[in-house]
Order: sequence, then structure tokens, then C-alpha cells
Amino acid sequence: MVSKAGFALVLAVLVCGQYAVQGVYIVSKAEWGGRAPNYRVALDNYLNYAIIHHTAGNYCETRAACAQQLRNVQSYHMDELGWPDIGYNFLIGGDGAVYEGRGWNSLGAHAAEWNPYSIGISFLGNFNWDTLEPNMIAAAQGLLNDAVSRGQLASGYILYGHRQVSATECPGTHIWNEIRSWSHWRA
Repeated sequence: MVSKAGFALVLAVLVCGQYAVQGVYIVSKAEWGGRAPNYRVALDNYLNYAIIHHTAGNYCETRAACAQQLRNVQSYHMDELGWPDIGYNFLIGGDGAVYEGRGWNSLGAHAAEWNPYSIGISFLGNFNWDTLEPNMIAAAQGLLNDAVSRGQLASGYILYGHRQVSATECPGTHIWNEIRSWSHWRA
């Protein structure tokens, strides 16, 4: 039985166009003003890898600023690179919110040969100099935990920084230093 407070939270989440994950809310693509994908490739298997990125663009701290950055990234990926959608499955803003990219069960475009085997999570900003805040870390870890509980990620998944699977500075020095202490990270 759901308490009145629990019911109110569920109702508030539904009204706001968000859905909950392990204490983290995912802001839907519709809510941040994202475009519909040109097409989508579904993944029907659980994934063995999570790959962490940064967008290397502007940092954002408010819902409005993060929504603008998401639209900028999506436009770049779709209009300049010719991809069918934003490349990442999920993105995390400096406001601590998790934003829907391609979402669950979708093939990303974030790490070349690794895309069919991984979920791509990107932090909005350039973390060679931007600071990774505790709310952002909690959001990423909550999202990863939820991916395991949903069966999207294997319970023994391996976490990599993008630089481990491609010649890049991504995910930036600050994120790189942080994720190497996470339990699923592997050298």
C-alpha cells in the first residue's frame, strides 16, 4: 500500500514528465525540449559496460541552462555529425539532474565499437577544468544502480572512462580521477 506522501510524490513525478530512478529523477527529452530521433536502434540484451563521458562544452547549474546545453549537444550530433539523435543514453547536469538522451534499450553513438555493449553516460561540461560536484556523482551512481536493477547492465558490469576505449581526453581529468575509485571501474 502506498502512503499519501508516496502517492503525492508519484503524482508529482508523473505531472512533471520525469520518472524516478533510485532516488534520482530522469528529466524526459520532451521536458528539456529535445527533438525526436530520426530513427532508433533498439538493444534487447543487457550490457556489460558503462562508459563515462563529458560533453566538453559549457557547464550548467540550472534546469533551463542544462536544457539549452542539451539542445546544443543534440543539434551538433544530429545536424553536424549526421547522427539520428543525441549520442549518449543519459546526461548529467551541474544541477544534479539526470537527463534522458537516447534512453534505455537504445544503441548509443558515444564510443564507436563499444556502442552495442555499453550504456553511455555523459556529464555536461568540460571536466578538464569544471568541478564534478557531489550531487552529480550521486546522480551517476544512482543511475548505474538503477540500470543494474532494471536488467540494463549486468551486475558485474565494467566501468570505463571514454579515454580507455578511444584516443581522447574524455571524460576530462576531474571525472577521470573520480571514477577510478568506483567499484566497477577497471584499468
